[in-house]
Amino acid sequence: MSYKKEFIKFMCEAGVLTFGEFTLKSGRKAPYFINTGNYKTGEHIAKLGSFYAQCIKENNVDADVFFGPAYKGIPLAVSASIALYNDTGRSVNYAFNRKEAKDHGEGGVIVGHKLQDGDRVAIIEDVITAGTAIRETLPILKSAADVKVECVIISVDRMEKGKGERSAVQEVYDEFGIKVYPIVTVCDIIECIEDGTIEGREYLEAMKEYRRQYGI
Repeated sequence: MSYKKEFIKFMCEAGVLTFGEFTLKSGRKAPYFINTGNYKTGEHIAKLGSFYAQCIKENNVDADVFFGPAYKGIPLAVSASIALYNDTGRSVNYAFNRKEAKDHGEGGVIVGHKLQDGDRVAIIEDVITAGTAIRETLPILKSAADVKVECVIISVDRMEKGKGERSAVQEVYDEFGIKVYPIVTVCDIIECIEDGTIEGREYLEAMKEYRRQYGI
């Protein structure tokens, strides 16, 4: 079984990927939902970091720093850096931001690696819905140092139209020139339902109809 299929099965077992009828923030009625807040054990975060590390290796991501935007990105960046080191022996710096600047001690908003001019940064996120988190993160990085954002790594690409005719992933690339690498896409999820890797065949037609209506 490929690591992509293993990841989709893992999301289902962790209760992160569920099927039914869900009203999204956009108001759309979706037949599936991804709630990364359901990762909650040491086993979950260890496995999750390993899947991110495999995506990083597959896409030959060459970064000096993994940056996790507060708050959900923090454990993702940490677990990805641990997994990459355990899997390959490659030690990559990690950093994340505070929501509020610290006004005592060393101060500042960045925790972990002190960003340097020229650092190549990979942002580690869960999903991109509207690209808001990326737009908020870039000024934080640029105010710390003249870094180069190499890419964004996410768990799932919904491959869904944003406000216009492009997906959030496409908008990030068009607007900032930053590539987004997902561990899996919604098409991978549909394929896993079709081949029996995961349950949910009763939602298969609804998944395909949703793709026809909102997909990219």
